[in-house]
Amino acid sequence: MRRREFTGFVGWTIVGWPLLVHAQQGQSKKRIGVLIARPENDPEGEGYITAFHQALEQLGWKSSHNVEIIYRWTPGDVRLAEALAKELVAAGPDILVINATAGVIAARGVAGTIPIVMVAVADPVAQGFVHSLERPGGSITGFAVEEPEMGAKWVELLKEIAPKVRHITAIYNPNSSPSAGMFLPAMKNVEVPLSFELAVSQVRTEDDLERAITIAGGQQEGGLVFLPDSFTSSHRDMIANLVARQGLPAIYSTPAFVKSGGLIGYGFDRADIFRRSAGYVDLILKGEKPSQLPVQMPTKYELAINLRAAKALGLSVSPTLLARADEVIE
Repeated sequence: MRRREFTGFVGWTIVGWPLLVHAQQGQSKKRIGVLIARPENDPEGEGYITAFHQALEQLGWKSSHNVEIIYRWTPGDVRLAEALAKELVAAGPDILVINATAGVIAARGVAGTIPIVMVAVADPVAQGFVHSLERPGGSITGFAVEEPEMGAKWVELLKEIAPKVRHITAIYNPNSSPSAGMFLPAMKNVEVPLSFELAVSQVRTEDDLERAITIAGGQQEGGLVFLPDSFTSSHRDMIANLVARQGLPAIYSTPAFVKSGGLIGYGFDRADIFRRSAGYVDLILKGEKPSQLPVQMPTKYELAINLRAAKALGLSVSPTLLARADEVIE
């Protein structure tokens, strides 16, 4: 049973606004603006930074020598994303790295001709960020996320770990994740074969979250699916506590939830996406055009299971499911 430990954010200085590090005499530093859809000091977000920095350094970009990086953080707050995107653009970056849909929407409106590498954005063609995955066109390219069929996969895993679930509520924030609804048709398609009834709860505030989870807790044999959404992912501890209080089995599209006490998580490795995004930053800073760089899909997915949460819910996790897990918390 393989376990993974979080690698902390060590040895890097985050450049703040409006204070910027001046280039060394005789050298011209490139400037990268990064917007991360997590709260500042969030362990998951710091993992993104570590992966991004390590990859940049391997490509020859070092903060002490030829690059400075300006970070901003937003916990799924659309208005804050708009304000921070303006701050990043005002700092005069050579390129922007923007995490999640709300951030890309905000950055696109103010970036002008500044290239944007989007990270973890659902269905960028349908959202109008690029013309196609193969030929993005314009000044935006980067890394998309799950296909719509993942909705069925989350339900299947929830039913596998909690077979008695008969009423499943899908939760997401339509403001921070306007494309999350794309997963619902695939979930509806497996309602009959997997014997459950699907409900959808859109949340916009912490009060909405508490209300939605409480209502789901009142359902007989209820369960939850948390769809990809920077707002809910930025409230992992709160959500895991509320779900545990209601005694509900839940699956999360971000595996990091299991570290907060969540039962099971399945989704792509977001740190790996940030690592790969450094390659596109390198190419664009060296003269490649975003319009010619195809949008890429995830290549690494992770399944995480929390046995303590399973025990508290009276669930027995099958050896087959455990053998498939990348991370198990006991």
